[in-house]
Amino acid sequence: MDWRQVLPPLCRSRIETRFAPAGEDLPAGSSKFGGRPDVPAGFVWPVFETKTFDGEEGKPRPLAFLAQFDCARLAELDPEGLLPRTGLLSFFYELGSQRWGYDPKDKGSARVYWFEDISALSAANFPVDMEEDFKFPMVKIKMDSKYSYPSWQDFSEMFPDEKDYDAFDLVWNELTDETPENRSQLLGWPDVIQNSMFAECDLVTQGYYLGNGWVKIPKEVRQQAEETARDRWMLLFQLDTVELGDFELMFGDCGHIYF
Repeated sequence: MDWRQVLPPLCRSRIETRFAPAGEDLPAGSSKFGGRPDVPAGFVWPVFETKTFDGEEGKPRPLAFLAQFDCARLAELDPEGLLPRTGLLSFFYELGSQRWGYDPKDKGSARVYWFEDISALSAANFPVDMEEDFKFPMVKIKMDSKYSYPSWQDFSEMFPDEKDYDAFDLVWNELTDETPENRSQLLGWPDVIQNSMFAECDLVTQGYYLGNGWVKIPKEVRQQAEETARDRWMLLFQLDTVELGDFELMFGDCGHIYF
């Protein structure tokens, strides 16, 4: 396979995010990690009905606010026009249990909001029952337009007969000229740590449990997901470890969270 011919057409734009001290309060609707989210009047803070390991009901736990993005700024870095051109895009996640998303019951442990009118937003107060560990310091987000190529895990699902990882890796590194370590981004190809996620997202939203339930999925359903999910699903936001000064937020053991 001529990798220099195969990989370039698979290129996707991505918006790389970097974190820096905020220094001072940011105007409502600014892109940022942590702090208090900017929300419209009447906003109801999302909660997730957690469960204990023995299956008993736990009390509803407020989702942690992760980050928000000014869509007007994103539009400058999104040549394909995949994101809203105005408004605010906000991300929340239940960090206490850190659900993986392979169980349909995980629905609601991660939430994304789009607020259309930034002028109508103001900083929300944290819920009174939110644990202090899930209230993060406000961090400024810097963004740049970059390119991305599929990881070997995604590529090998598109070309299952191709086994030459070393040749793939060589050209991949020539094209990217960087390593994906500790990289947060919007859009583009995800930096896959374990397995390709497109088919998994498709199947779990159909109600299939993927922890140990793959054998129960009808063959034709699984095959359709593996063949077509990549065309119907896309990465919205990938958040890696956030580390700044004395603050660190890590997902699992150096993992990512993917929306």
